[in-house]
Amino acid sequence: MPSLKDIKKRISSVKNTQQITKAMKMVAAAKLRRAQDAAVQARPYAEKLSSVLGNLASREGTEGHDLLVQREKRRALLIVLTADRGLCGGFNANVSKGAERFVRENPEGFSDIDLMIVGRKGNDYLKRREGLSIAKVYENITGSINYSTASLLGQEVVDLYNEEKYDGVFVIYNAFQSAMTQIVTTEQILPIKPSIPTEESAGDAKIDYIYEPSRGGVLELILPKFIEVQIFSSLLESVASEHGARMSAMDSASRNAKDMIGKLTLQYNRARQAAITKELMEIISGSESIK
Repeated sequence: MPSLKDIKKRISSVKNTQQITKAMKMVAAAKLRRAQDAAVQARPYAEKLSSVLGNLASREGTEGHDLLVQREKRRALLIVLTADRGLCGGFNANVSKGAERFVRENPEGFSDIDLMIVGRKGNDYLKRREGLSIAKVYENITGSINYSTASLLGQEVVDLYNEEKYDGVFVIYNAFQSAMTQIVTTEQILPIKPSIPTEESAGDAKIDYIYEPSRGGVLELILPKFIEVQIFSSLLESVASEHGARMSAMDSASRNAKDMIGKLTLQYNRARQAAITKELMEIISGSESIK
């Protein structure tokens, strides 16, 4: 049985840990609010751009641009969005396992699949798995997400696709639903699949537009921009999910620490009571022996 000193030291240690987890929860909550607002504000723009792209592509046809053409499925690139830091529950493990499952099961039927990993935690997990090909790793870019970062990634991906190094590009990330819920989502970003016009945009499809300089020229400009927006939106969703997962994990850790402190305090009181009873028994026994 541990001594009173050992129990007291452990209670103090757990209290210190609880203070840290509470502070981390508060920091994550503050960051979550900003990240959630950014992710939610980016959604309408991405959806409208997808709608515009769908209308343009429906007029031009899938043969109108290289980024729309379906190629023979030889080699694909999977962009894996994770975090550089841990202590966020199953956030990193879930998306890393999802990426590994995508490669193993290969639902799209590609001959080979390479990984482009964003985030140190994803690389730490996937580099130890046999049979996975990691083409590139980006670390320390998720701390402050901006459009220029997504633009550089988008340009790199488009260049790799145009050079025919890859015949398909996918992205896997945690889509933000709430602080408690993040959904592992896999999306194809290349070749671009134009969205089917909705009832609201069906009327627009009947309108004849005047293009300047040309319909193909507009597609040439908007298609790479669409890839950048998709990557940017995915990064924002991933960052918001990370902060939500960390806030939930730290809240759970704080509650667990509180329960552990209660159990240790009860154990301390019992041990202290036992020690007092033992001392009293020794005093009474000594007094009786003198008589």
